[in-house]
Amino acid sequence: MPYAKIIGSGGYLPPRIVSNDDLAADLASRHIETSDTWIRERTGIRQRHIADADMTTSQLATWAAQAALENAGIEAAEVDLIIVATSTPDFVFPSTACLVQANLNAPGGAAFDVQAVCSGFVYALATADAFIRAGRSKTALVIGAEVFSSILDWSDRGTCVLFGDGAGAVVLRASEEPGIIAAQLNADGRQMGILCAAGNVSHGKVVGDPFLRMDGQAVFKLAVTSLTKSAHDVCDQAGVSLDDVNWLVPHQANVRIINFLGRRLGIGDDRVVITVDQHANTSAASVPLAFDVARRDGRIKAGDTVLMQGVGGGFTWGSILVKI
Repeated sequence: MPYAKIIGSGGYLPPRIVSNDDLAADLASRHIETSDTWIRERTGIRQRHIADADMTTSQLATWAAQAALENAGIEAAEVDLIIVATSTPDFVFPSTACLVQANLNAPGGAAFDVQAVCSGFVYALATADAFIRAGRSKTALVIGAEVFSSILDWSDRGTCVLFGDGAGAVVLRASEEPGIIAAQLNADGRQMGILCAAGNVSHGKVVGDPFLRMDGQAVFKLAVTSLTKSAHDVCDQAGVSLDDVNWLVPHQANVRIINFLGRRLGIGDDRVVITVDQHANTSAASVPLAFDVARRDGRIKAGDTVLMQGVGGGFTWGSILVKI
């Protein structure tokens, strides 16, 4: 049975950077009070990238995919599976993955979306791993891409300061060498109300609330508890000690959650990849973007063991253990 090995990664961030000061000034014009200090002390976020109104999730995903393919040194025609994790698709259908496939001019292989919100990339990576291990795919593109700015209520200070837009991607290839060595996914639909965007389109009208809503305290508590157990479970599954994990790449939601999780797992700050200060929370894109940053700057290197974790609305969470 082959392994699914990561052979390339890429990311894309919209060029428009919005600092906390920029955002505070914009919100002040709407009579909503916040500040750089207020945002940084509660979240660790300093800035975020925001897509222009005409910029779509499929475009961000395509640009990240092209960067990953170039990094892997392969052509799009070699890809036989594309999975896009997103909560902000261009359309109800076709899937964002099909749009990316068309943009890459690489028809023929399977292409579909995965919707697990901020856990989406971890879910998509585990799915692609299963395809490759089963012999149903040899080369897969796994992408997390979001335009979360399109579903934010810019009058809600508790959520609009937290999120940004972007896309990250990895290329997986069947290999005899260890790659993805364990995966563990979970969900608890009973907790759906603590993080949701409950609107939908029906009979040509938006029905319900189309904006993201969150109970921050409930999310914090459940995220830390769930991810701690998930990390132990996935390491037990692989027969790997947490002491042997070189890098933790967690979902980039809030630096307080990340720091608290690292302490619970006994993983020092020098082994945790953090990009939330520069990218904010990009939902399904956050883990692949953080992974790509650390891989390209030389922190994550061949032979390293990397623990990736996602947690998000649904409520969903999961962990992937990877040998680079």
